[in-house]
Amino acid sequence: MDPCPFVRILVGNLALKFPVASRPSLSSVHPSTSPCFCKIRLDKFPVQSATIPLVQNQGNPSLPSSLAACFSLDGDQIDKILASKKQKSLVIDIYTGGDGVSCGLIEGKPFAKVTVPLDLKRAESRPCVLHSGWIDVGESKKGTQFYLTVRAEPDPRYVLQFDGEPECSPQVFQVQGNARQAVFTCKFSLRNPSDRNLGSRPSLDTKPSRNWLPTLGADKEQSSKERKGWTITIHDLSGSPVAMASMVTPFVPSPGSDRVSRSNPGAWLILRPSQGTWKSWGRLEAWRERNAYALGYRFELLHDTIGAASPTTSTLVNASISTKHGGKFTIDMTNGISTPITSPHSSCDFGSGQGSGSWSGSDIGVGFLSPFFHKGFVMSSTVNGSGKCSKPEVEIGVQHVNCTEDAAAFVALAAAVDLSVDACRSFSHKLRKELRQLSQSSVV
Repeated sequence: MDPCPFVRILVGNLALKFPVASRPSLSSVHPSTSPCFCKIRLDKFPVQSATIPLVQNQGNPSLPSSLAACFSLDGDQIDKILASKKQKSLVIDIYTGGDGVSCGLIEGKPFAKVTVPLDLKRAESRPCVLHSGWIDVGESKKGTQFYLTVRAEPDPRYVLQFDGEPECSPQVFQVQGNARQAVFTCKFSLRNPSDRNLGSRPSLDTKPSRNWLPTLGADKEQSSKERKGWTITIHDLSGSPVAMASMVTPFVPSPGSDRVSRSNPGAWLILRPSQGTWKSWGRLEAWRERNAYALGYRFELLHDTIGAASPTTSTLVNASISTKHGGKFTIDMTNGISTPITSPHSSCDFGSGQGSGSWSGSDIGVGFLSPFFHKGFVMSSTVNGSGKCSKPEVEIGVQHVNCTEDAAAFVALAAAVDLSVDACRSFSHKLRKELRQLSQSSVV
Protein backbone atom coordinates (compact mmCIF):
# COMPACT_ATOMS: atom_id res chain seq x y z
CA MET A 1 0.00 0.00 0.00
CA ASP A 2 1.00 3.59 -0.45
CA PRO A 3 2.04 5.78 2.50
CA CYS A 4 -0.41 8.09 4.25
CA PRO A 5 -0.35 11.83 3.46
CA PHE A 6 1.12 14.13 6.11
CA VAL A 7 2.05 17.81 5.92
CA ARG A 8 4.50 19.60 8.20
CA ILE A 9 4.22 23.31 9.04
CA LEU A 10 7.67 24.70 9.86
CA VAL A 11 8.07 28.09 11.56
CA GLY A 12 11.50 29.66 11.91
CA ASN A 13 14.03 32.44 11.25
CA LEU A 14 12.39 34.61 13.92
CA ALA A 15 13.71 38.12 14.58
CA LEU A 16 12.41 41.32 16.14
CA LYS A 17 13.58 44.82 15.23
CA PHE A 18 12.76 47.91 17.33
CA PRO A 19 13.34 51.50 16.24
CA VAL A 20 16.22 53.03 18.21
CA ALA A 21 14.05 55.73 19.80
CA SER A 22 11.64 53.21 21.30
CA ARG A 23 14.20 51.09 23.16
CA PRO A 24 14.47 53.23 26.32
CA SER A 25 10.68 53.01 26.81
CA LEU A 26 10.83 49.21 26.78
CA SER A 27 12.92 48.75 29.89
CA SER A 28 12.68 44.97 29.72
CA VAL A 29 13.94 44.79 26.14
CA HIS A 30 17.67 44.70 25.58
CA PRO A 31 19.44 43.26 22.53
CA SER A 32 22.06 41.46 24.61
CA THR A 33 19.56 39.39 26.60
CA SER A 34 16.88 38.63 23.98
CA PRO A 35 14.02 38.95 26.50
CA CYS A 36 11.28 38.56 23.89
CA PHE A 37 9.49 35.32 23.13
CA CYS A 38 6.40 34.11 21.33
CA LYS A 39 3.75 31.43 21.61
CA ILE A 40 2.88 29.74 18.32
CA ARG A 41 -0.60 28.29 17.95
CA LEU A 42 -2.32 26.21 15.28
CA ASP A 43 -5.90 25.06 15.74
CA LYS A 44 -6.06 22.46 18.56
CA PHE A 45 -2.38 21.51 18.51
CA PRO A 46 -0.34 22.03 21.70
CA VAL A 47 1.10 25.55 21.90
CA GLN A 48 4.82 25.81 21.14
CA SER A 49 7.09 28.56 22.53
CA ALA A 50 10.30 30.10 21.22
CA THR A 51 12.58 33.01 22.07
CA ILE A 52 12.91 35.84 19.53
CA PRO A 53 16.38 37.27 18.88
CA LEU A 54 16.64 41.06 18.57
CA VAL A 55 18.50 42.56 15.64
CA GLN A 56 20.02 45.98 15.03
CA ASN A 57 17.94 48.44 13.02
CA GLN A 58 20.75 49.43 10.67
CA GLY A 59 20.87 48.52 6.98
CA ASN A 60 20.07 44.90 6.14
CA PRO A 61 20.51 42.94 9.40
CA SER A 62 21.95 39.46 9.45
CA LEU A 63 19.00 37.24 10.32
CA PRO A 64 19.30 34.13 12.50
CA SER A 65 18.54 30.79 10.85
CA SER A 66 16.71 28.45 13.20
CA LEU A 67 13.50 26.48 13.58
CA ALA A 68 11.07 27.70 16.23
CA ALA A 69 8.12 25.30 15.86
CA CYS A 70 6.95 22.32 13.86
CA PHE A 71 3.39 21.02 13.44
CA SER A 72 2.59 17.69 11.75
CA LEU A 73 -0.85 17.25 10.18
CA ASP A 74 -2.23 13.88 9.13
CA GLY A 75 -4.64 13.30 6.26
CA ASP A 76 -7.80 13.88 8.32
CA GLN A 77 -6.45 17.13 9.75
CA ILE A 78 -5.43 18.32 6.29
CA ASP A 79 -8.88 17.53 4.89
CA LYS A 80 -10.54 19.34 7.79
CA ILE A 81 -8.51 22.50 7.17
CA LEU A 82 -9.13 22.39 3.42
CA ALA A 83 -12.87 21.84 3.92
CA SER A 84 -13.29 24.55 6.54
CA LYS A 85 -15.35 27.54 5.43
CA LYS A 86 -13.24 29.74 7.71
CA GLN A 87 -9.62 29.84 6.61
CA LYS A 88 -7.26 28.47 9.26
CA SER A 89 -4.32 30.57 10.34
CA LEU A 90 -1.11 30.17 12.27
CA VAL A 91 -1.14 32.58 15.24
CA ILE A 92 2.02 33.99 16.82
CA ASP A 93 1.59 35.89 20.11
CA ILE A 94 4.65 38.03 20.89
CA TYR A 95 5.65 38.93 24.46
CA THR A 96 8.31 41.21 25.93
CA GLY A 97 10.07 40.32 29.16
CA GLY A 98 10.91 36.80 30.30
CA ASP A 99 11.73 33.89 28.06
CA GLY A 100 8.50 31.90 28.05
CA VAL A 101 10.10 28.82 29.60
CA SER A 102 9.63 29.53 33.31
CA CYS A 103 6.71 27.13 33.79
CA GLY A 104 4.23 29.96 33.49
CA LEU A 105 5.68 31.91 36.42
CA ILE A 106 7.02 34.67 34.15
CA GLU A 107 4.59 35.07 31.29
CA GLY A 108 5.96 38.31 29.95
CA LYS A 109 4.00 41.28 28.68
CA PRO A 110 1.77 40.86 25.57
CA PHE A 111 3.15 43.00 22.77
CA ALA A 112 1.74 41.93 19.41
CA LYS A 113 -0.12 39.23 17.51
CA VAL A 114 0.69 37.99 14.01
CA THR A 115 -1.48 35.68 11.90
CA VAL A 116 -0.40 33.76 8.82
CA PRO A 117 -3.18 32.19 6.69
CA LEU A 118 -2.61 28.54 5.80
CA ASP A 119 -2.98 27.50 2.18
CA LEU A 120 -2.28 23.77 2.22
CA LYS A 121 -3.51 22.89 -1.28
CA ARG A 122 -0.04 23.28 -2.80
CA ALA A 123 1.74 21.69 0.17
CA GLU A 124 0.18 18.27 -0.42
CA SER A 125 2.39 17.73 -3.46
CA ARG A 126 5.42 20.00 -3.04
CA PRO A 127 7.08 22.29 -0.48
CA CYS A 128 5.86 25.87 -0.47
CA VAL A 129 6.62 29.04 1.48
CA LEU A 130 3.51 30.53 3.09
CA HIS A 131 5.31 33.62 4.37
CA SER A 132 8.84 34.96 4.49
CA GLY A 133 9.65 38.54 5.42
CA TRP A 134 9.13 41.46 7.80
CA ILE A 135 5.77 42.39 9.31
CA ASP A 136 4.99 45.67 11.09
CA VAL A 137 3.88 44.89 14.66
CA GLY A 138 2.99 46.71 17.86
CA GLU A 139 0.22 49.18 18.60
CA SER A 140 1.78 52.04 16.67
CA LYS A 141 3.42 49.87 14.01
CA LYS A 142 6.03 52.57 13.47
CA GLY A 143 9.38 50.95 12.88
CA THR A 144 8.84 47.84 15.02
CA GLN A 145 9.04 44.78 12.80
CA PHE A 146 8.86 41.03 13.20
CA TYR A 147 10.51 38.62 10.78
CA LEU A 148 9.49 35.01 10.27
CA THR A 149 9.38 32.24 7.70
CA VAL A 150 6.48 29.79 7.50
CA ARG A 151 6.96 26.78 5.27
CA ALA A 152 4.65 23.86 4.47
CA GLU A 153 5.93 20.63 2.99
CA PRO A 154 4.57 17.14 2.26
CA ASP A 155 5.84 14.50 4.67
CA PRO A 156 4.27 11.13 3.69
CA ARG A 157 4.58 8.40 6.30
CA TYR A 158 3.94 4.70 6.65
CA VAL A 159 1.46 4.06 9.46
CA LEU A 160 1.70 0.69 11.22
CA GLN A 161 -0.53 -0.59 14.01
CA PHE A 162 -0.01 -3.44 16.46
CA ASP A 163 -3.14 -5.57 16.62
CA GLY A 164 -2.56 -6.22 20.32
CA GLU A 165 -0.10 -5.64 23.13
CA PRO A 166 3.49 -6.49 22.13
CA GLU A 167 3.78 -9.16 24.85
CA CYS A 168 0.80 -10.98 23.30
CA SER A 169 2.71 -11.65 20.05
CA PRO A 170 0.32 -9.72 17.79
CA GLN A 171 0.24 -9.06 14.09
CA VAL A 172 1.27 -5.64 12.78
CA PHE A 173 -0.85 -3.99 10.08
CA GLN A 174 -0.03 -1.25 7.63
CA VAL A 175 -2.89 1.25 7.65
CA GLN A 176 -4.10 3.68 5.03
CA GLY A 177 -7.45 5.24 5.75
CA ASN A 178 -9.87 2.39 6.40
CA ALA A 179 -7.67 -0.18 4.66
CA ARG A 180 -5.51 -2.53 6.73
CA GLN A 181 -2.94 -4.98 5.45
CA ALA A 182 -0.92 -7.40 7.59
CA VAL A 183 2.82 -6.89 7.11
CA PHE A 184 4.53 -8.40 10.19
CA THR A 185 4.01 -10.81 13.05
CA CYS A 186 5.61 -10.45 16.49
CA LYS A 187 6.88 -13.17 18.79
CA PHE A 188 7.44 -12.28 22.44
CA SER A 189 9.50 -14.73 24.48
CA LEU A 190 12.01 -15.14 27.29
CA ARG A 191 15.58 -15.60 26.17
CA ASN A 192 17.82 -18.03 28.00
CA PRO A 193 19.65 -15.79 30.50
CA SER A 194 22.86 -17.78 29.94
CA ASP A 195 22.92 -16.78 26.24
CA ARG A 196 24.81 -13.50 26.45
CA ASN A 197 26.50 -13.60 23.05
CA LEU A 198 23.44 -12.36 21.20
CA GLY A 199 25.26 -10.19 18.72
CA SER A 200 27.23 -13.09 17.24
CA ARG A 201 24.71 -15.89 16.95
CA PRO A 202 25.73 -18.21 14.10
CA SER A 203 22.31 -18.27 12.47
CA LEU A 204 18.81 -16.84 12.56
CA ASP A 205 16.71 -19.37 14.47
CA THR A 206 13.08 -18.98 13.43
CA LYS A 207 11.87 -21.64 15.90
CA PRO A 208 12.34 -20.78 19.60
CA SER A 209 13.60 -23.59 21.79
CA ARG A 210 11.07 -25.63 23.75
CA ASN A 211 13.63 -27.33 25.95
CA TRP A 212 14.58 -24.48 28.26
CA LEU A 213 13.06 -24.49 31.74
CA PRO A 214 13.66 -21.82 34.35
CA THR A 215 15.80 -22.93 37.23
CA LEU A 216 14.24 -23.13 40.67
CA GLY A 217 15.27 -21.93 44.10
CA ALA A 218 17.66 -18.99 44.13
CA ASP A 219 16.96 -18.06 40.51
CA LYS A 220 13.23 -17.92 41.16
CA GLU A 221 13.77 -15.66 44.14
CA GLN A 222 16.12 -13.46 42.13
CA SER A 223 13.62 -13.14 39.28
CA SER A 224 11.32 -11.12 41.54
CA LYS A 225 14.08 -8.52 41.92
CA GLU A 226 14.92 -8.11 38.26
CA ARG A 227 13.23 -8.22 34.89
CA LYS A 228 15.41 -9.74 32.24
CA GLY A 229 15.58 -11.83 29.10
CA TRP A 230 12.58 -10.31 27.31
CA THR A 231 12.82 -10.58 23.54
CA ILE A 232 10.45 -9.64 20.77
CA THR A 233 11.20 -10.83 17.24
CA ILE A 234 9.57 -9.30 14.17
CA HIS A 235 8.85 -11.68 11.28
CA ASP A 236 7.71 -10.89 7.77
CA LEU A 237 4.72 -12.75 6.33
CA SER A 238 6.95 -15.56 5.04
CA GLY A 239 8.04 -16.26 8.63
CA SER A 240 11.58 -14.91 8.24
CA PRO A 241 12.89 -12.84 11.18
CA VAL A 242 13.57 -9.27 10.02
CA ALA A 243 14.25 -7.43 13.30
CA MET A 244 14.57 -8.07 17.02
CA ALA A 245 14.46 -6.14 20.29
CA SER A 246 16.29 -7.94 23.07
CA MET A 247 16.65 -6.90 26.70
CA VAL A 248 20.42 -7.04 27.26
CA THR A 249 20.66 -5.18 30.57
CA PRO A 250 18.19 -6.32 33.27
CA PHE A 251 15.78 -3.82 34.76
CA VAL A 252 16.56 -3.82 38.48
CA PRO A 253 15.51 -1.50 41.33
CA SER A 254 18.08 0.95 42.61
CA PRO A 255 19.40 0.32 46.16
CA GLY A 256 16.86 1.29 48.79
CA SER A 257 14.15 1.75 46.18
CA ASP A 258 11.62 -0.28 44.22
CA ARG A 259 12.15 1.62 40.96
CA VAL A 260 14.60 1.51 38.08
CA SER A 261 16.70 4.67 38.31
CA ARG A 262 18.41 6.81 35.68
CA SER A 263 21.80 5.95 37.17
CA ASN A 264 21.23 2.24 36.49
CA PRO A 265 18.82 1.89 33.55
CA GLY A 266 17.73 -1.26 31.83
CA ALA A 267 18.63 -1.56 28.15
CA TRP A 268 17.50 -3.13 24.90
CA LEU A 269 19.43 -3.85 21.75
CA ILE A 270 17.60 -3.39 18.47
CA LEU A 271 19.04 -5.87 15.97
CA ARG A 272 18.81 -6.42 12.22
CA PRO A 273 19.67 -9.58 10.27
CA SER A 274 23.01 -9.53 8.49
CA GLN A 275 24.64 -12.44 6.65
CA GLY A 276 22.98 -15.16 8.69
CA THR A 277 23.39 -13.54 12.10
CA TRP A 278 22.12 -10.57 14.09
CA LYS A 279 23.80 -7.18 13.88
CA SER A 280 23.26 -4.49 16.52
CA TRP A 281 21.66 -1.38 15.08
CA GLY A 282 20.54 0.66 18.09
CA ARG A 283 20.40 0.71 21.88
CA LEU A 284 17.44 1.85 23.99
CA GLU A 285 17.85 2.65 27.69
CA ALA A 286 14.86 3.25 29.97
CA TRP A 287 14.24 4.17 33.60
CA ARG A 288 11.75 5.87 35.92
CA GLU A 289 12.36 9.54 36.59
CA ARG A 290 12.72 10.76 40.16
CA ASN A 291 9.14 11.94 40.38
CA ALA A 292 8.09 8.38 39.44
CA TYR A 293 5.45 9.72 37.07
CA ALA A 294 7.57 9.69 33.93
CA LEU A 295 9.41 7.07 31.92
CA GLY A 296 12.83 8.37 30.91
CA TYR A 297 14.52 6.97 27.82
CA ARG A 298 17.50 7.39 25.56
CA PHE A 299 18.00 5.88 22.11
CA GLU A 300 21.27 5.83 20.23
CA LEU A 301 22.46 4.40 16.94
CA LEU A 302 25.45 2.09 16.95
CA HIS A 303 28.10 2.57 14.26
CA ASP A 304 30.77 0.03 13.39
CA THR A 305 34.20 1.66 13.28
CA ILE A 306 37.05 -0.29 11.73
CA GLY A 307 39.76 -0.97 14.27
CA ALA A 308 37.76 0.39 17.21
CA ALA A 309 37.31 -1.75 20.32
CA SER A 310 33.66 -0.72 20.60
CA PRO A 311 31.17 0.91 18.22
CA THR A 312 30.66 4.66 18.20
CA THR A 313 27.19 5.99 18.97
CA SER A 314 24.88 8.82 17.99
CA THR A 315 22.17 9.79 20.47
CA LEU A 316 18.94 10.52 18.60
CA VAL A 317 16.55 11.11 21.49
CA ASN A 318 16.82 11.67 25.24
CA ALA A 319 13.43 12.52 26.73
CA SER A 320 10.56 11.24 28.87
CA ILE A 321 6.89 10.22 28.66
CA SER A 322 4.18 10.42 31.32
CA THR A 323 3.61 6.96 32.80
CA LYS A 324 0.06 7.92 33.76
CA HIS A 325 -1.20 9.55 30.57
CA GLY A 326 1.22 8.10 28.04
CA GLY A 327 2.43 10.06 25.03
CA LYS A 328 4.57 9.65 21.93
CA PHE A 329 8.09 8.36 21.54
CA THR A 330 9.44 10.52 18.71
CA ILE A 331 12.63 10.76 16.71
CA ASP A 332 12.59 14.04 14.83
CA MET A 333 15.83 15.40 13.42
CA THR A 334 14.34 18.75 12.40
CA ASN A 335 16.88 21.11 13.92
CA GLY A 336 16.36 19.82 17.44
CA ILE A 337 12.58 20.23 17.54
CA SER A 338 10.93 17.65 19.85
CA THR A 339 14.05 15.49 20.18
CA PRO A 340 17.28 17.50 20.42
CA ILE A 341 20.34 15.95 18.85
CA THR A 342 23.17 15.58 21.34
CA SER A 343 25.53 13.81 18.97
CA PRO A 344 28.39 15.83 17.47
CA HIS A 345 27.92 13.98 14.18
CA SER A 346 26.41 16.04 11.37
CA SER A 347 25.09 12.94 9.63
CA CYS A 348 24.15 9.46 10.76
CA ASP A 349 24.37 6.18 8.91
CA PHE A 350 21.03 4.49 9.54
CA GLY A 351 22.05 1.01 8.59
CA SER A 352 24.23 -1.45 6.76
CA GLY A 353 22.41 -1.47 3.43
CA GLN A 354 21.83 -5.22 3.71
CA GLY A 355 18.11 -4.94 2.99
CA SER A 356 16.45 -7.96 1.44
CA GLY A 357 13.92 -6.17 -0.71
CA SER A 358 11.82 -3.12 -1.43
CA TRP A 359 9.17 -2.11 1.07
CA SER A 360 6.80 -0.52 -1.42
CA GLY A 361 8.05 -1.74 -4.76
CA SER A 362 9.17 1.73 -5.82
CA ASP A 363 12.10 4.03 -5.29
CA ILE A 364 11.00 6.11 -2.30
CA GLY A 365 14.25 7.42 -0.88
CA VAL A 366 17.61 6.57 0.57
CA GLY A 367 16.28 4.80 3.68
CA PHE A 368 19.06 3.15 5.64
CA LEU A 369 21.30 2.94 2.59
CA SER A 370 22.98 6.34 2.71
CA PRO A 371 24.18 8.81 5.34
CA PHE A 372 21.19 10.29 7.13
CA PHE A 373 21.08 13.83 5.81
CA HIS A 374 17.37 14.62 5.53
CA LYS A 375 17.20 15.97 9.09
CA GLY A 376 13.43 15.59 9.22
CA PHE A 377 10.81 13.43 10.85
CA VAL A 378 12.07 9.87 11.35
CA MET A 379 9.47 7.97 13.37
CA SER A 380 7.00 8.14 16.25
CA SER A 381 5.17 5.56 18.30
CA THR A 382 2.26 5.92 20.71
CA VAL A 383 2.82 4.82 24.30
CA ASN A 384 -0.06 4.25 26.72
CA GLY A 385 0.21 4.77 30.44
CA SER A 386 0.79 2.03 33.02
CA GLY A 387 -2.02 -0.49 33.37
CA LYS A 388 -3.69 0.47 30.09
CA CYS A 389 -4.14 -1.76 27.06
CA SER A 390 -1.47 -0.70 24.59
CA LYS A 391 -1.59 -1.22 20.83
CA PRO A 392 1.23 1.01 19.57
CA GLU A 393 0.71 2.98 16.38
CA VAL A 394 3.95 3.65 14.54
CA GLU A 395 4.58 6.37 11.95
CA ILE A 396 7.73 6.19 9.81
CA GLY A 397 8.91 8.79 7.31
CA VAL A 398 9.03 7.19 3.85
CA GLN A 399 12.56 8.49 3.18
CA HIS A 400 13.82 6.19 5.95
CA VAL A 401 12.26 2.99 4.61
CA ASN A 402 13.76 1.31 1.59
CA CYS A 403 13.29 -2.37 2.48
CA THR A 404 11.38 -4.62 4.85
CA GLU A 405 14.13 -4.65 7.47
CA ASP A 406 14.08 -0.85 7.67
CA ALA A 407 10.43 -0.76 8.72
CA ALA A 408 10.81 -3.81 10.96
CA ALA A 409 13.65 -2.20 12.94
CA PHE A 410 11.39 0.73 13.84
CA VAL A 411 8.57 -1.65 14.76
CA ALA A 412 10.94 -3.54 17.09
CA LEU A 413 12.03 -0.23 18.64
CA ALA A 414 8.39 0.77 19.20
CA ALA A 415 7.72 -2.57 20.92
CA ALA A 416 10.77 -2.13 23.17
CA VAL A 417 9.60 1.34 24.23
CA ASP A 418 6.12 0.02 25.02
CA LEU A 419 7.46 -2.94 27.01
CA SER A 420 9.78 -0.60 28.94
CA VAL A 421 6.73 0.94 30.61
CA ASP A 422 6.12 -2.45 32.26
CA ALA A 423 9.80 -3.20 32.79
CA CYS A 424 10.18 0.08 34.71
CA ARG A 425 7.04 -0.34 36.76
CA SER A 426 7.52 -0.25 40.52
CA PHE A 427 8.72 -3.61 41.86
CA SER A 428 6.14 -3.31 44.63
CA HIS A 429 3.46 -3.93 41.98
CA LYS A 430 2.86 -7.09 39.98
CA LEU A 431 3.31 -7.05 36.24
CA ARG A 432 0.31 -7.57 34.01
CA LYS A 433 -0.90 -11.14 33.65
CA GLU A 434 0.80 -12.02 30.34
CA LEU A 435 4.23 -10.96 31.53
CA ARG A 436 3.90 -12.75 34.86
CA GLN A 437 2.82 -15.99 33.19
CA LEU A 438 5.74 -15.89 30.80
CA SER A 439 8.20 -15.14 33.57
CA GLN A 440 7.09 -18.12 35.61
CA SER A 441 6.82 -20.80 32.94
CA SER A 442 8.82 -22.29 30.12
CA VAL A 443 9.14 -20.53 26.82
CA VAL A 444 6.63 -21.91 24.35
